[in-house]
Amino acid sequence: MRLEDVRHIGVLGGGVMGGGIAQILAGLAGYKVTIRDLTQEILDETREELIERKWGVKRAVEKGKLSFDNGMRAIENTDFTLDLADLADCDLIIEAVPEKLELKQAVFEELDGVAKADCIFASNTSGFVIAELAEKVSDERKKNFIGMHFSNPVPVMRMLEVITTDESDPEVGEIAKAVGEAAGRAVSMVKDKAGTYGFILNRVFAAAAREARQIVEDGLATPEDVDKAMITGRNWPAAFFGSRGGIGKQW
Repeated sequence: MRLEDVRHIGVLGGGVMGGGIAQILAGLAGYKVTIRDLTQEILDETREELIERKWGVKRAVEKGKLSFDNGMRAIENTDFTLDLADLADCDLIIEAVPEKLELKQAVFEELDGVAKADCIFASNTSGFVIAELAEKVSDERKKNFIGMHFSNPVPVMRMLEVITTDESDPEVGEIAKAVGEAAGRAVSMVKDKAGTYGFILNRVFAAAAREARQIVEDGLATPEDVDKAMITGRNWPAAFFGSRGGIGKQW
């Protein structure tokens, strides 16, 4: 597989994350994108998310964050399907299903029997070891198996982590990096390692969150003052305890 061979990208799993991934790959990078999910209701919700909702194309164009042409391209280049066979000719498939190891493994095992031999498999996981996710695919497929971790909301957050394993073909990682850059992402390259949790973004933020909680538990500052310090002193758009976005609820 070469970068110039990547024309059709599959996104396995819709919702906010899958729709956001499709939005930037179809609209900014110009790829044909097919989103597959299990019910028509989910697909309808995903299409609504991509076009009409807070981070969708319509609002981005209205606010001047996205050109009209790229907005139309995102809509026109994105298809929705219930049939896994519609991903059979994809050159890259990005998995964005819920964070359950067995579910992700099962999804990739099923894809292994459908996708063409040189298709790149990528997981959007933020916490699982990529090599573990690849356990159920054929040995030959493992060289084309990587991680592509986008940050939510995808149309707004420019981060992309590309994670490669010991078995990944180095060229596959470079292709994923180039795809991300074509969609306007700032790409960090990460090595997969057994026994570790997460990648750069989540590990660094989790460490900071632990310190923030400890500061509050030690009685050194209130949650509001911790958030205020990080938002105004480090220019974070939101912090740990709910200020300006409610991120603290995750921690």
